Amino acid sequence: MRLYSRRQLIVSVVASAAVGILVAIGIGILPVGGRGAGTVVDAESPAPVSSPASGSVAAVEATQVLSEAGGGYTQDERENIEVYERLNSGVVNVTTEVVAINWFLEPVPKEGGSGSGSIIDRRGYVLTNDHVVKDAYKVFVNLASGERLEGKVIGSDSENDLAVIKFDPPKDMTLTVVPYGDSSNLKVGQKVLAIGNPFGLERTLTTGIVSGLGRPVQQDSKTIIRDMIQTDASINPGNSGGPLLNSRGEIIGVNTMIYSPSGGSVGVGFAVPVNTAKRIVPDLIKFGMVKRGWIDAEYVQLFPALIEYMKDKGGSLPVDKGLLVSTARKGGNADRSGVRGGTTPVRYYQSVFNVGGDIIVSVDGMTVGSLADLYSSLEDNKPGDTVKVEFYRGTKRMGIDVVLSDRAEYLGGK
Repeated sequence: MRLYSRRQLIVSVVASAAVGILVAIGIGILPVGGRGAGTVVDAESPAPVSSPASGSVAAVEATQVLSEAGGGYTQDERENIEVYERLNSGVVNVTTEVVAINWFLEPVPKEGGSGSGSIIDRRGYVLTNDHVVKDAYKVFVNLASGERLEGKVIGSDSENDLAVIKFDPPKDMTLTVVPYGDSSNLKVGQKVLAIGNPFGLERTLTTGIVSGLGRPVQQDSKTIIRDMIQTDASINPGNSGGPLLNSRGEIIGVNTMIYSPSGGSVGVGFAVPVNTAKRIVPDLIKFGMVKRGWIDAEYVQLFPALIEYMKDKGGSLPVDKGLLVSTARKGGNADRSGVRGGTTPVRYYQSVFNVGGDIIVSVDGMTVGSLADLYSSLEDNKPGDTVKVEFYRGTKRMGIDVVLSDRAEYLGGK
């Protein structure tokens, strides 16, 4: 018979007790905080369902090894930490001053809005939202180092709610640039990270997933931002203009707005795709605006009273949605291509326009039923591009090619 010393006996008893505890935990009978550790509770019944793997010694040891190898963090946590530590200094806080009128009708500076922005070039270019800097008298860029530098809005585009700010960094400062990614191959369920300054809390990180793609969001009667990225990553006031990043730390979108009946974050945020930003930023830097094409005509969106009037005067209409061409400017690209305007003037309340012209229903392959649709169909087309325009003349559907003019020149010359 083997004899044990007093010390050996104590160690043996303690070890046996420890094994007993591990076994008890593994089969879910040891109550810890009201329930057995390592157990799963069935939603249909309070009875615990055993989960042997989570309570096994091998699983515990494997978790400890992985945890120690990663500094105590999971792979997902290490990914988040790495992206934040590498890029948070490339995200700036943008504040503005606007001009207000005091009681004596004098213009006075006043604190404006606050948002976020991404440094996209070491020369001091910052990408943000147009609504962050709109109507700003002065713009300030607040860096991670604590420095507050005055900037200048060098270009803005309300149709995509994007703007570019330029500030002059100190010569001895190397800026962190947040790199562009690609928004063309995003998938619903893909992890995303947002860095911004919600409620003035600088460089805050939130995470989530891509919740939806291709969302159209209407800003006003003439503007629909198409192909927006929907995310459940928290986007609150102050996040606007900041980057939505993929797990590699690349910009895939510019955080723009939340859908919030209550005014708080409700898990539905929207970001402008980065491919839109990549397309228009060169124009914003070079021209201060986006050069877009146009079809030189005056349009009236079909509405019920107009449809009834036209039916009474000319019989049945082939469509109830589209743009009636009131006037095709003489010598303009629409006129040269064969688009016809109306010939009979009518008055509707304070508006006067012509009826009897062509009804445009498609531009560049996109169905056009409103003025916002027309703007959207031409949003990514430059002056000089050729687009196909489809319209009804009477009951006959026709199609022609139109070489686009410069929208700004046409609208500015009206």
